[in-house]
Amino acid sequence: MLFGIQPVAELRGLARVRARDYETKTVHPLLSEEYQAKGWDTVTKGKSVRLKRVKAHNVRLEDRVWMLLYKMGFSDLSGQNGASLLVNPKEPDGPKSQIDVVGIDNEIALAIECKSAEKYSKRPQFQEEIGKHSLIRNNFSNAVNSQFPCEYKRQVVLAMFLANISLSDNNRDRARDANIILFDEQDLTYYERLISQVGPAAKFQFFSDMLPDKPIQGLRIRVPAVRTKMGGFNCYSFCISPEYLLKISFVSHRAKGKASDVNTYQRMMKKSRLKTIGEYITNDGIFPTNIVVNIDKKRLQFERIHQEGDQFTDTNSGVLGWLEIRPTYKSAWIIDGQHRLFAYSGHPRATRSLLSVLAFEGLLSSKQAELFIDINAKQKRVKQSLLQELYAELHWDAEESKIRVRAIVSKAIQDLDRDPESPFFHRIQTADDEKSYTRCITLNSMYSAIEKRGFHIAKEKHGHVIDYGPLWAGDNYATLRRTTNTLKNWFNFIRYEAEDWWDKGSGEGGGLAMNDAIIACIDVLRSVFQHLEGTGHKLVHLDNDDLIECIRSYGEVLGRYLGSLTELERSQFRSLRGIQGQTTRKRRAEQAIRSTFPEFNPPGLDDFLASEKAQTNSKAKDIVSRIEIILQNLIMEELRREYGADEAQWWVMGVPKSVRLKVTEKYEKDDGKRGGKEYYFDLIDYKKIAVENWDIFEPLLANGKKGSKDKRTEWLDFLNEKRNILFHSSSGISISLDALNQLQEYEKWLNRQINTSNNMTDSYNSASSSQFRFLG
Repeated sequence: MLFGIQPVAELRGLARVRARDYETKTVHPLLSEEYQAKGWDTVTKGKSVRLKRVKAHNVRLEDRVWMLLYKMGFSDLSGQNGASLLVNPKEPDGPKSQIDVVGIDNEIALAIECKSAEKYSKRPQFQEEIGKHSLIRNNFSNAVNSQFPCEYKRQVVLAMFLANISLSDNNRDRARDANIILFDEQDLTYYERLISQVGPAAKFQFFSDMLPDKPIQGLRIRVPAVRTKMGGFNCYSFCISPEYLLKISFVSHRAKGKASDVNTYQRMMKKSRLKTIGEYITNDGIFPTNIVVNIDKKRLQFERIHQEGDQFTDTNSGVLGWLEIRPTYKSAWIIDGQHRLFAYSGHPRATRSLLSVLAFEGLLSSKQAELFIDINAKQKRVKQSLLQELYAELHWDAEESKIRVRAIVSKAIQDLDRDPESPFFHRIQTADDEKSYTRCITLNSMYSAIEKRGFHIAKEKHGHVIDYGPLWAGDNYATLRRTTNTLKNWFNFIRYEAEDWWDKGSGEGGGLAMNDAIIACIDVLRSVFQHLEGTGHKLVHLDNDDLIECIRSYGEVLGRYLGSLTELERSQFRSLRGIQGQTTRKRRAEQAIRSTFPEFNPPGLDDFLASEKAQTNSKAKDIVSRIEIILQNLIMEELRREYGADEAQWWVMGVPKSVRLKVTEKYEKDDGKRGGKEYYFDLIDYKKIAVENWDIFEPLLANGKKGSKDKRTEWLDFLNEKRNILFHSSSGISISLDALNQLQEYEKWLNRQINTSNNMTDSYNSASSSQFRFLG
């Protein structure tokens, strides 16, 4: 016995309540504070107080699922508190099983459990919940058949809707073995969106997901048709009612994005266009073109009828006959004409109008996608980005391995964007997505990086694959799972160590979760694979989990390196441009991995580091030389101005004795060949002179606003240290990029100091001159 089921006509009031994302309550004023403490907000006050609060996540999920069935037009639904089913039908007063949502229609009876979490997390008790839900199947089916009889046998479906639940492969396998259909929040959002677009016909799209290949009693029909051939494929021309075609057809929308459904090439329908076509139908408009569909070969049977004349013996010219359609909910795939067909959804003429249909027989999904592009390209230009997304559909069943790999890569990237556990979740910009600071990674850029040789194909000879790469797993679907699993984990290692940088996307302070950085990290993964293969690992033979363990430590080191970069270093990392910039990112990341794993030696890394060392040292040497000249000129100008231009003045009064003794010794040994004694100062001598004459040099050479003389002139120690490295090539030491950046900053700062001082001096001289003229 099933309890709590009501005709949908009696549930309009409940539908208004469940459609809201909040709940309301009216209480006595004395109780209002008690409820406010529980999260209720006051809406109105008077003799009673009306309160309001956002629904709990589990309540909201149940309400959304219930509203989905309500809008689909199920004839009977569970009420406010769900439905209940007797555990033992022979015990009327015995225990009952609670069911969150039940929907009953002529074709199907649904028993749905809803499971949610406030934050995305695993659900340890999920297998137990699957087992409990599966136990109701027989009792539920018997109760529905006895209490809600209909002409044809209904299909009974047990389903679960999940929100913020992370499931393992074992969980999904358990549900599949128990014949329980799982839907996630993305599926729910898809159907909510679809029903808002096309109305009640969305129900049949929903059914097709739950009951693929299940025969539908009562929809088997026989229609007159003409069979011919087009492009080498059988096709049939006939007329049929929109109501019938809506039930058996299925439109594959890329927006839905089920990982298990590769045939996803259609774009979501436009509500405004459906409305316009609906008005056209109401005004007796006619459609002179066919609805183009594909029907599985096993669903069709054609019986030729007798025809006069030899001209009809050629199949290409057309053969008359009876076409019998034995449909399922997913038997007629709409290739073209979805707007024309779905404009009839809920329209009063759906039952009595006729549509002209051109039905292909058993087209491969790649051919369907190709035909879709051919048709739409004539009407409206197909975006290049959309063609890239459709590569999976166009070439999924290609014979050549290289072509199939590209299809797998295209599909893998799209799956990474849809997986809530993926670091790329809602971050990859596809044809229908607007760019944002988080959705800023293009499918094309990732595709170009991943499909290169090394990941799936290791060696080729004369165009034939002779050795497969680490991500190859045999068939398409296994390779797809291995590819998405590996990339997801690799980038999760990185994101975990640099989460704040990753989450900023292309926003201010971002630069990691963007095209260039993503490509660099993919290239580093390829280097890791090459290194592991070179050390004796045959990665293609490892299972998915073992492959992840092999690369884990390398990914974590890379993540820690990226996470440790300062804001300045992140900005410089982001600003690298072109091929040279991309190479630099990759090589610096490889260098960071080598610092932990010295044996890690990707081809070309040593050459890059040697070249970078030479370039870095050269740039740093030029900077130090320029700063040294600036300091020499500045020190001498200030000493001469303060103590006098004569050497007996500035030399004795301005230069510390220890410096004078050292410089004099050098001067005498060289016989003064360079010139005056000022040409024999070492760089560090300038610090000693500045500290000794702090009143003079503090405004010019003190770095930082607080601290002692030594503290504020530490930059001169840094400068001297780097000079000793750069001007003694035998040291063999390379100046780091951080040190080079610091030298550049010191040079900019020193020039600003001097310019500021000069401007102040010019202003002072100008004011003094004006005052002199005024007084004169």
